[in-house]
Amino acid sequence: MSGPERLQIGIRDVSFGAGVKVVEPCNLYGCTIGDDCFIGPFTEIQKDVVIGARTRVQSHSFVCELVSIGEDCFIGHGVMFINDTFASGGPARGRKELWRETRVGNRVSMGSNATIMPVTIVDDVVIGAGSVVTKDITVAGTYAGNPARLLTLRK
Repeated sequence: MSGPERLQIGIRDVSFGAGVKVVEPCNLYGCTIGDDCFIGPFTEIQKDVVIGARTRVQSHSFVCELVSIGEDCFIGHGVMFINDTFASGGPARGRKELWRETRVGNRVSMGSNATIMPVTIVDDVVIGAGSVVTKDITVAGTYAGNPARLLTLRK
């Protein structure tokens, strides 16, 4: 009997800005991390992701392909980004043309265990812990729930 194909976690082909702190173990590959960012342990950031300066990505978070995150953001523990909406009735099974992108503005804070579907989020937004963001957020404010809804406007 043969053993499984073993794929090792690690940090490879990453473009790091100055002053970045990474706590291992984590899986970072083919992404761009801006100046003075913090990446917590047990985090995966996939290829072509761009993370802006001074953004913190806490432990156990997953940032998939087709995600860009602005500057001065906070991504709480266990935040999950999704790029496959099951548009064909099930998983895309590697068909990247079915994937969708997510764009996160500047100064966005996401509470622990939030799930972010493929959306666009404007600057100056707070997303409550455990929220599920299913639609674009076009107005600055605080959002929470499943699906996430506006609670208060940002002044």
